[in-house]
Amino acid sequence: QLQLVESGGGLVQPGGSLRLSCAASGRTLDYYAIGWFRQAPGKEREGVSCISSSGSSTNYADSVKGRFTISRDIAKNTVYLQMNSLKPEDIGIYYCAAYRSRANVCSEYPRFYGSWGQGTQVTVSS
Repeated sequence: QLQLVESGGGLVQPGGSLRLSCAASGRTLDYYAIGWFRQAPGKEREGVSCISSSGSSTNYADSVKGRFTISRDIAKNTVYLQMNSLKPEDIGIYYCAAYRSRANVCSEYPRFYGSWGQGTQVTVSS
């Protein structure tokens, strides 16, 4: 069974950077599409970015394009989300999630994802 653990969240000033990590265990990421989602207080969970099981296809929400970069290290079985130029509206709990797929695409919709981490808090404030 695939298990996911996020880390790297914290408090950062506007314009700052954070790198989130999603460490997987129990299965290798070669067979899974991985997504990053976030949920702000009082808001629905939204897709931020995803990467296909091959690693060759990525997607980003319009609100983070040009600022966030998703990547993965197969040797470490870990997916990263590099977040630059952070804004107050990026606040939320960030979750990584996975679903098994060999397609060269990944989904932005939470309903496709069957495995979820516990989340890591990101706060952007001066």
